[in-house]
Amino acid sequence: MDLVPALREPLKKVLGPATAKVMAEHLGLHTVGDLLHHYPRRYEERGQLTHLADLPMDEHVTVVAQVADARLHTFASSKAPRGKGQRLEVTITDGSGRLQLVFFGHGVHKPHKELLPGTRAMFAGKVSVFNRRLQLAHPAYELLRGDAEGEETVESWAGALIPLYPATAKLESWKLAKAIQTVLPSAQEAVDPLPGSLREGRGLVSLPEALLKIHRPHTKADIEDARARLKWDEAFVLQIALARRRHAETQLPAVPRKPSPDGLLTAFDDRLPFTLTDGQQKVSREIFDDLATDHPMHRLLQGEVGSGKTLVALRAMLAVVDSGGQAVMLAPTEVLAQQHHRSVVEMMGELAEGGMLGGAEHATKVVLLTGSMGAAARRHALLDLATGEAGIVIGTHALIEDKVQFHDLGLVVVDEQHRFGVEQRDALRGKGKQPPHLLVMTATPIPRTVAMTVFGDLETSVLDQLPAGRSPIASHVVPAADKPHFLARAWERVREEVSNGHQAYVVCPRIGDEDDDPRKGAKQSKQPPEGDADKRPPLAVLDVAEGLAKGPLQGLKVEVLHGRMQPDDKDAVMRRFAAGETDVLVATTVIEVGVNVPNATAMVIMDADRFGVSQLHQLRGRVGRGSAPGLCLLVSEMPEASAARQRLNAVASTRDGFELSRIDLEQRREGDVLGQAQSGARTSLRVLAVIEDEEIIAEARQEAAAVVAADPELTGLPGLRTALEALLDDEREQYLEKG
Repeated sequence: MDLVPALREPLKKVLGPATAKVMAEHLGLHTVGDLLHHYPRRYEERGQLTHLADLPMDEHVTVVAQVADARLHTFASSKAPRGKGQRLEVTITDGSGRLQLVFFGHGVHKPHKELLPGTRAMFAGKVSVFNRRLQLAHPAYELLRGDAEGEETVESWAGALIPLYPATAKLESWKLAKAIQTVLPSAQEAVDPLPGSLREGRGLVSLPEALLKIHRPHTKADIEDARARLKWDEAFVLQIALARRRHAETQLPAVPRKPSPDGLLTAFDDRLPFTLTDGQQKVSREIFDDLATDHPMHRLLQGEVGSGKTLVALRAMLAVVDSGGQAVMLAPTEVLAQQHHRSVVEMMGELAEGGMLGGAEHATKVVLLTGSMGAAARRHALLDLATGEAGIVIGTHALIEDKVQFHDLGLVVVDEQHRFGVEQRDALRGKGKQPPHLLVMTATPIPRTVAMTVFGDLETSVLDQLPAGRSPIASHVVPAADKPHFLARAWERVREEVSNGHQAYVVCPRIGDEDDDPRKGAKQSKQPPEGDADKRPPLAVLDVAEGLAKGPLQGLKVEVLHGRMQPDDKDAVMRRFAAGETDVLVATTVIEVGVNVPNATAMVIMDADRFGVSQLHQLRGRVGRGSAPGLCLLVSEMPEASAARQRLNAVASTRDGFELSRIDLEQRREGDVLGQAQSGARTSLRVLAVIEDEEIIAEARQEAAAVVAADPELTGLPGLRTALEALLDDEREQYLEKG
C-alpha cells in the first residue's frame, strides 16, 4: 500500500524550491511527512526566559531575551579608512545572564531601528567568544511585540508554548516553525500504524492528534500526550521490523551441525592448557544448542575486551568442521584477519595441519584469505575452499567476491559486526547450499535496551567474566596542559615498562601524511583558531613517533603502524612487535580490535578526548593481556571542567564496559551508538531515548512479537505496513542489518 499522497508531497511543491533545497541538504527532509516528523527539541514558555548563563560554545542556539541596551560605534578599517565603519553592539538579558550581539557594516541599520531597549525577541545564531565574553555575531531575530500583532506572532508559534526546532545556520527555528505551520493541516491525513486495540488499551492519542499536539501544544499535558504516542510508534514499528526478521529466519532451513563425540572439538579441548570459565561454558552450550537445530542460528556474542570470545567462536567453528561443514570468520581489517589466523593456528597446533605431514588424526586446514595476497597463494587458498580441504577460513571482505566458492559452508562468524554492511553479510550467507548458521561477535558492550533495539533480530549471549590469569589495568588521565610534568612522567613510565622487558603502545587520532593534512581543511574554515586544544589539529602518528624517538624515548626501538601502509608492511610491523623486537608501537586505532600482544603492558593515548568512550575502552583492552599488570594513560589538554574530561574520568574510573556504554549513550547522540544510518538528521529515533525508555522498548517488543506471530504479513494492518515501508527505505534497511 502506498504512503498517504498528502504526506508524500515533495516539500518543493509546498514550500518552494529554495527552502526545500535547504531542508533536504541540511536536515534530510524531503516530503511533507518528513517535515511533520521533525519534532521540536524543546519549548519556550512565553515570559520564561532561556538561561543565558549556560549557553554552549560553538553551537547554534535560539534564545528568548530582552534588549538591555544598544550602542552604535564607528571605527576605521581597511574597507572604511575614514572612520566610517559601523558596529552595533546590543546587550540582551534574561535575568540569568547577559549576552552581547554584534552587527557590522550595512547589517546594522535594521537592528539599530528595531532592537530598542525593552524589546523582547527570539535570537538565533552560533555562540562564540570575543574578548573573553560570549557573543552572537549577526544573529537572526524575530521580534515578540506586546501589541495584538505581536501576540499573533507568538500565537503562530503555538500559543503559550513556542516550539524550538533542531535548526541549522541556514534555517532558523522560527522559519521551520512557519513551514510546519503551512503543512500542519496534512497531519489529519496521517494513517495510524498502531492496531486500534493496542492504542486504546494503552490510552494513546491518535497519530493526527499527536502530530498537532507536538507542533502546536496549548499545555504541557499536550506535549506529554504527543510524546507518549510518538515514542510508542517508534519503538513498536522498529520492533515489528525486527520481529518479522526473526520470524522469517525461523522459516529458513539449515543443516543441523553436531560435533562428533571424539572428533576435532574433543581433541582441541583436551590440549587446552586451562579450563574454560563458567561464562565460556554457558555461552558455548547456548551456541551448540542453536547449531543442532534445523533452522539457522542467529546469535550475538558480546563480551568484554579480553573475555575470550575468540576461543568460544573457535570451538563453534570446530564443532561445524566435526560435522563435515566449513566455518568462516570475517574480520574487518587485514591486520585483524592475520592476527586471528595466527592465534587460531597457535591454539590448534597440530590440529591445524590437516593434509600435512605431522598433522593430527582429526586435523583440518586453516586458510587465510585477504585482498592483498599474491596470485599463487590466493589460487591455492581458493582451491582449498572449493574442495573442502580447508575446514576453517579466516579473511576480510575478500571472502565475499564472486570467485570464492565453498564446498559446504556451515557457519559464518562475523567479528566486530558494526563494521560490516548488509550486502556483505548476505553475500557471504548466500555462499552456503542452505543458509549457514551465523554468530556475530562484538567487544563493544551494549546495554540491554540497545541490544533489543539494534540487534533485536539476534539472540544474545554475554561473556562478562575475564579468564584467569588476566591482569588488572590501571587507567589515569594525564592533564597535559594544566600539568606538563605529568606528561613527562608518562614517558618515564613507558621507559620503566620497557626496561622491565615489556612493550608499549602510543595511540594518536591522525596519521599525519599529506593525505590528511588538516591545513587543507583549515583554508575553508573562516573561524580563526582560538588557540585552545580543540582548535589545533589532532596529534599525528608520524609527528609523535619522530618526536618520541628523538626526545623522551630516545634509544628505544619505536615503529609506526597506520591504515594507509601497505598490507605487507603492516603485517611485518605487527610481527616484529608481537615477537618483542619493537619496544614502542605508535599507531592509529588500527590496533583497536583483536590485536593480541600479551607482553605489551602500557598504552599512552594522545588527545584521548578525541575518541569515544567505547573506543577508549577497546583500545585499553590491548594491554594487560598477559600476567603483568597493564597501564593506560589518557593524555588530554582539555580543561578540567569540560565534558570531554568528565568522559575521560569515567573511563579511568571503571573497567566495566557495560557501565561505560551506558555513560557513552547518555552523553552522546544515540545516533552515534546505534550505527551509521541512525546518526544525523534522518535517524528513525526522534523521540525515543534508548536508555530512558527501556520499559517502552521491552513492552513494544512483546506486543510486536504477538502481532507478527498472529499475522506475519500484517495483512490486517495496512497502516502498520505503511509505517514499516517508510522505516525500511534503503538506509533504514541497512540500519536494521547493523550496517
